[in-house]
Amino acid sequence: MCNSSSITEFLLLAFADTWEMQLLHFGLFLGIYLSAVLGNGLILTAVACNYRLHTPMYFFLLNLALIDLGSISTSIPKAMANFLWDTRAISYSACAAQVFLLVFLISAEFSLLTVMAYDRYIAIFKPLHYGSLLGSRACATMAAAAWGSGFLHAVLHTANIFSLPLCCGNVLDQFFCEISQILKLSCSDSYLREVQVLVVSAILFGGCFVFIALSYVQIFRAVLRIPSQQGQHKAFSTCLPHLAVVSLFISTIMFAQLKPPSISSPFLDLVLAVLYAVVPPVVNPLIYSMRNQELKNAMWKVMTRCFS
Repeated sequence: MCNSSSITEFLLLAFADTWEMQLLHFGLFLGIYLSAVLGNGLILTAVACNYRLHTPMYFFLLNLALIDLGSISTSIPKAMANFLWDTRAISYSACAAQVFLLVFLISAEFSLLTVMAYDRYIAIFKPLHYGSLLGSRACATMAAAAWGSGFLHAVLHTANIFSLPLCCGNVLDQFFCEISQILKLSCSDSYLREVQVLVVSAILFGGCFVFIALSYVQIFRAVLRIPSQQGQHKAFSTCLPHLAVVSLFISTIMFAQLKPPSISSPFLDLVLAVLYAVVPPVVNPLIYSMRNQELKNAMWKVMTRCFS
């Protein structure tokens, strides 16, 4: 039976009981974090310093790298500090800040991925009007709309969930403050309000996903009609990485937040959280640079300049 109480801090997931295992987890998380910082930092520097990459596609990619840096810096460093100092505690205000920043950045990333799908659609279907439809002002407006929608979404969720009375302790089965975990601590009837907000968010995200999917169906149909193999390769090299990122990101986060309680387990919750909060910032730079020779060359120039 849960009793209403005043909570001043939360206890995050404990990965291990021994100091040696905590150090091992600290090293693992540090490696993941440094990989994400290095990859996204290289993209930011390459796009900013290479005038050939000052195009709409790379402008949106720069924003995506900035979002990925912010999202992984919101969750991983606190977990590493807990491993290092042998603690599980996070204050109530720090937890609220973490929820706000994660929802803000993840929502902004979702909106930005939708904008990037529109960018690829225009590049394939209206190449002659690409410069006029996606000028610097239009790109700045769409990027600002993505960031702004994420901010409003975060304010709504954070204000809603931290106004709920929490009755079932303060232990979260996650290495960061996750909405679904906080909902498990809420009183039996009060959590329905936040569930309604989650459902509305899922509907909006679902609409964006449908737009992205339909855009890529049309894009692939058009690409397959291109007579030259070189033209097909160039189109696929810019479209396939984006589609891979969208599929991984959307599928994991929607399943994590909307899965039925009957199939929930601590291990499954942890795996899903890693897939949507940790993996994308690490693999996005690899996915976007793997098939993009222009971006690879720019990133290589940045690295050689740093070492020389």
